[in-house]
Amino acid sequence: MNRRPGILLRLVLLAACAALGWAAASLPSAAEEVRFVRIGTGPIGGTYFPVGGLIANVISGPPGSMACAQGGSCGVPGLIAAAVSTQGSVENINDLSKGKVDLALCQANIAHDAITGNGAYAGAPKNGLRAIANLFTEAVHIVVRPDAGIGSIEQLKHHRISLGERNSGTLATALVVLKAVKVSMKSIDPVYENLARSVDMLMAGDIDALFMVGGQPVAAIANGAERGAIALLPITDGDAEQLIKLQPFFTKMLIPAGAYQNVPETPTIGVGAQLLVEDSMSDDLAYDIAKALWTPQNRKVLDGGAPIARRIQRTTALDGLSVPLHPGAKRFYQETETRPKVEGQP
Repeated sequence: MNRRPGILLRLVLLAACAALGWAAASLPSAAEEVRFVRIGTGPIGGTYFPVGGLIANVISGPPGSMACAQGGSCGVPGLIAAAVSTQGSVENINDLSKGKVDLALCQANIAHDAITGNGAYAGAPKNGLRAIANLFTEAVHIVVRPDAGIGSIEQLKHHRISLGERNSGTLATALVVLKAVKVSMKSIDPVYENLARSVDMLMAGDIDALFMVGGQPVAAIANGAERGAIALLPITDGDAEQLIKLQPFFTKMLIPAGAYQNVPETPTIGVGAQLLVEDSMSDDLAYDIAKALWTPQNRKVLDGGAPIARRIQRTTALDGLSVPLHPGAKRFYQETETRPKVEGQP
């Protein structure tokens, strides 16, 4: 998606204020501190954008709002957060390092590549990445038209395939998957489109398959399944084990039957989606964001939003982190954690 940062930022900030019931008429006096933060998410129609909006709602504590104990905002006092649509994980990390966003959703494998200087970040590590929390597990989707004659990943050869946008985690992951099953880029006709456009092209017969990494059900794919028949290619045990050797943050998982209309249970691989910041964020702010994210009163916001947000749970907040915890977030977990797990994190 092409972005116009100035215009988009104004729009998302206004949208965030409206969603939070905060209007210009309620602005505090100059003596009251107001902080704005931007959350890098993903394309509209994917998983990250709606989840980022929910997180923005949860961590926001607009000045003048009713106190949490009285049924009002349970976010960070004085903080107003807004979700910004991006191309996904790779762009989010780049934007974090440049200060274009303050928090970002990112696949665990992409974050690990970034901090170690591998993959898309070969020779240029992003050493400042820090984690606030692990959020949920995303599934690798390989969606095909049933009439395309493609029954396995190996049969993608000689077909037109959308691999995701150029700065997306989907593209980075698709390249790893294709390499693992020995499908070369020379053997396919690659397309680099956003998810919504890719689904439209698939339904129109302009491409034969698309890759998407997202928490199922992914809205755009579900919409495509309602418009016409789709199929998901399985990533079987042998291929999954090879991929886990290449990327230790991958895990085996199943996309359940019924996640998409008329699509049976499909084995695939998953990877954690994590909430990241830069190490330049103050310890107090990182602490307050972690606290707001896991405040019990905010549970209703997550549970009432996108279905995948119900899987954002405090019990898995430290699972599979691929970059070090921010010291502020670590302090929060140390103060509230009952299991001896924090010190073992990277």
